Amino acid sequence: MNVLITTSSFGDVSRRPLELLEAAGHRVTSNPHKRQLTEAEARDLYAEADGVVAGTEKVTAGVLEQAKRLKCISRVGTGVDGVDLKAAAARGIPVFNTPEAHVDAVAELVLGGALAVLRRLGENDRAIRRGEWKKPMGGLLRGKTVGIVGLGRIGRALVKLLAPFNVRLLASDPKLDATFADEHGIRPSTVDELVRASDVLTFNLSFSPEAKNLLDAARIAALKPTAVVVNCARGGLIDETALAEFLKKNREAGAYLDTFDVEPYRGPLAELDNVLLSAHIGSYAREARERMETEAVEHLLQGLAGRKGNVA
Repeated sequence: MNVLITTSSFGDVSRRPLELLEAAGHRVTSNPHKRQLTEAEARDLYAEADGVVAGTEKVTAGVLEQAKRLKCISRVGTGVDGVDLKAAAARGIPVFNTPEAHVDAVAELVLGGALAVLRRLGENDRAIRRGEWKKPMGGLLRGKTVGIVGLGRIGRALVKLLAPFNVRLLASDPKLDATFADEHGIRPSTVDELVRASDVLTFNLSFSPEAKNLLDAARIAALKPTAVVVNCARGGLIDETALAEFLKKNREAGAYLDTFDVEPYRGPLAELDNVLLSAHIGSYAREARERMETEAVEHLLQGLAGRKGNVA
């Protein structure tokens, strides 16, 4: 069968996932564009595929309509908000994801990004590269209030990483695990309560239409003037334009964003010294990436053999 791999860096860390496909006798077609596919590009490439090891491209009903041979979609990563699950189900196409493999990598990135913004590391680095010797005053994470929007796998992993910092923990999640919250001293809160109370506010939830601009202009206006906002989850959760305006006016505040509404990101946040940006690298730790890609291939092989998906 013809297996399409759309993630641009697939196999860079380890050839093991590719070797699994080769050992099974499948032909491999790689993403020729080496970036996230547009819908038109996905439509063309999916049309010749029996199975897809998918990245973050939008797999719409239109893409699936052209994919007459498609038997399985296996996502490298956890988010399937870009896949039209109803259309896939109607075609009998199982969909898989890898919900555990990236958890530690993303949780550590959230913590690292928050610490870097608090200590103004990005600002200091850029100043030195310009030939300036500045010492911007930062702040500690220890003892601060951390608000976590989304207490799923990554949110819970982050809580454990935060334990040595003696922070006050607040969390908002419609399916909040009350037992976990009690064990770790987490106070269940609404999103509005988190926005007002948090020194560090982090988003760790999947995207959905209801979550579009969850941190909108009104909520951004309610942030503390020294707040740090972190998003290593999904683009579209934050009104990026409103956040940029807030950070222009509140230079002691800061943000770390790894995901954006439109990627690659080309917007006003890139012009601000109190903002740290990265190119959607949440899973880009060698250990996590190899596990994700290997699991995605294993799931694809199972799906091609007739197994039901773990998503739909």
